[in-house]
Amino acid sequence: MQECLRLQSEAPTRTRAERFWGVDPVAQPARSWFKGALGERRVAAELDRLGPAFMVLHAVPVGNGSTDIDHLVIGPTGVFSINTKNHSGQRVFVGGGSFMIGGKKTSHIGAAQSEGRRATRLLSAAAGGAILVQPLLVVAADRITFGKKRPSVVVLRPDQVRDWILGLRRAHSDEAVRYLSMVAEERGTWHAAAFVPDDTLRLEQRFDRLVREVEGARVRRRRAALAVVLGAVGLPVAGLVAMAGIATALLGS
Repeated sequence: MQECLRLQSEAPTRTRAERFWGVDPVAQPARSWFKGALGERRVAAELDRLGPAFMVLHAVPVGNGSTDIDHLVIGPTGVFSINTKNHSGQRVFVGGGSFMIGGKKTSHIGAAQSEGRRATRLLSAAAGGAILVQPLLVVAADRITFGKKRPSVVVLRPDQVRDWILGLRRAHSDEAVRYLSMVAEERGTWHAAAFVPDDTLRLEQRFDRLVREVEGARVRRRRAALAVVLGAVGLPVAGLVAMAGIATALLGS
């Protein structure tokens, strides 16, 4: 959200005409960040339904830079680092160590494995004992196809993650969960800077405002497309062709 809003602040403001016609308010450089943030919020909502036996942390800063773990879950069935990917509108293939989007290879599997190993090392050091952090990949996509080889990392859809975690066998006692939760909540467990002040509430409010602007623009596009189609009824053939092209562009944007 923070990176999306930073890039958004550098973009020129939409003109009155662009606002009227419902042009997407998200600047091109910020769109991948916007989409990713929406995916993370969807997964966060599912994880927050795990119940009081689990502790869930979001956007856990790791190392000494801006890297973070999308979600960290600690509960009786284990500790999990969750990497979310929003590939809605695309087809995904997963098999062994391969994760492909539209036929193109990605580094998602390796990145998730590396994140799990790093989280295991940091949490174990802070807890004073070996604590396994299992990496998960939670992917939003139109279709996920699994190959014959079992994926090197567990891959789930957002609507599967809660039940999958709850369905595992108990791995930690209630006392262990409370202790690990306390350790995990300390920023110094994960990041070189033990305390970094930020205004999370204000950040979320700004992002929510952008989401509402996007939804409002989508409604305006649909209304404009409908008006174009209805207005084209009384036009000659050439006008109909032109109006049809405008309507298609509006509906497809």
